[in-house]
Amino acid sequence: MGKTLAVKNEIIADLKQTLSESQLAIVIDYTGLTVAEITDLRRRLRPKGSSCQVAKNTLMRIAVEGNETWQPIQELLTGTSAFLFVQEDIGGAIKAYQEFQKVSKKTELRGGVMEGRVLKEADVKALADLPSKEQLMAQIAGAINGVATKLAVGINQVPTSIARGLKAYAEKDGDSAAVEAEAPAEAQAEAPAQTEAEAPAEAQAEAPAQPEAEAESTSA
Repeated sequence: MGKTLAVKNEIIADLKQTLSESQLAIVIDYTGLTVAEITDLRRRLRPKGSSCQVAKNTLMRIAVEGNETWQPIQELLTGTSAFLFVQEDIGGAIKAYQEFQKVSKKTELRGGVMEGRVLKEADVKALADLPSKEQLMAQIAGAINGVATKLAVGINQVPTSIARGLKAYAEKDGDSAAVEAEAPAEAQAEAPAQTEAEAPAEAQAEAPAQPEAEAESTSA
């Protein structure tokens, strides 16, 4: 009798530990399944980060007692129960069970519990549409690569933009320097022209003054 109690306590402790590591717990009626078929189900679930455990309803009730996250599972504890504990790939685990169910045609999905809520059969099946872990990783990697590509393009365009800006500034600055260089040359070219134009006028203005001076000298 003591050994039986020890075994029960061990099962309860194992259930508590497994639940603490799980995201979703699914309850199925496994009536009619052989040991080989249960082994096959476990084999299908293992790559998805999930497991299958057969336990009495009374032991599961004790295991979830006082645990708000998993206590709602008590609503599903009727008849013979097997529990699918999903730790990683929720959608993949459900699909693996569905494929097994099509082959065996012996199990019945009662529902599940996730984050303190009871999920009906339809709810559990809807979760099967979630992307697998591999798909999520691929999507995340794609998003990261997309951001990296945009960043790389932006970085590559920065030197080009700077180069264009410097070139435009240099060309503008060169035009200004050319204008300034031409201005003194034009001024110098115009300066002699003005002097030559003014010289005859001054000569003409001074020329009549000499005969008048000579006339005054003669009459004196």
